Amino acid sequence: MPIEVAPPKYVVIVNAVQQRIEDGTYPLGAMLPSETELIREFRASRPVVVRALDLLRQGGWIESRQGKGRFVLGPPGGTEQRSQGRRYGLLDDDERAGSTLLAAGTVPAPPRAAVALGVQPGTPVVARRRLITVDEVGPVELGTAFLPVELAEGTGVGAEDAMPEGLLRHVASRKRLKFDHVTERISARLPSAEEAELLQVHESDPVLTVLLVICDRSATPLLAVDALLPASRHDLEDVYPLD
Repeated sequence: MPIEVAPPKYVVIVNAVQQRIEDGTYPLGAMLPSETELIREFRASRPVVVRALDLLRQGGWIESRQGKGRFVLGPPGGTEQRSQGRRYGLLDDDERAGSTLLAAGTVPAPPRAAVALGVQPGTPVVARRRLITVDEVGPVELGTAFLPVELAEGTGVGAEDAMPEGLLRHVASRKRLKFDHVTERISARLPSAEEAELLQVHESDPVLTVLLVICDRSATPLLAVDALLPASRHDLEDVYPLD
């Protein structure tokens, strides 16, 4: 007899939600069922449901709104929705829940941030370091956003007050500018002792390093984010067209 292998439960949930979005069961803008409802329906644990929802978010199918729930964006690449690529809490989530602000203020630009922003290492920049945590999963992002001093002026990014909206939206609305695109560079390394403690991983566990450079339409770098992601808590997936 042939052996049938069932797909992982999180894959089942992802496929089911995608199908419901495509057939209109979950229409554009609708709020998804809660985690508890999905746990009950699919008889899955909360970490499994959270992982499935995070994959849907990363794929551009849904978005999370802090304190409100998760909402349908539609099939990625469809007429209503331009593919958004991966989403990072350090950029998009507000700081009132699931986030710990570790430091904020003016610092000398470290080499990676300096290269990303096109300035000399040691140039004063405004930095904001945060740790993002997901319930029953643990820390999922540790990173620092770097802004030129002149861009950060008047935004409060250098203050140790929680922001009620995502960093990009916060800066764009206060400086009346539009971010156009982002470049993403991903590599891997072992964490330092401090990073391992914050991310709740072992020093021998690899972490993904992500350098994001957010630019305006003229490709001028406006903001950089240097982030660490525990490899065991992330699945990175992209879809590319074949010419």
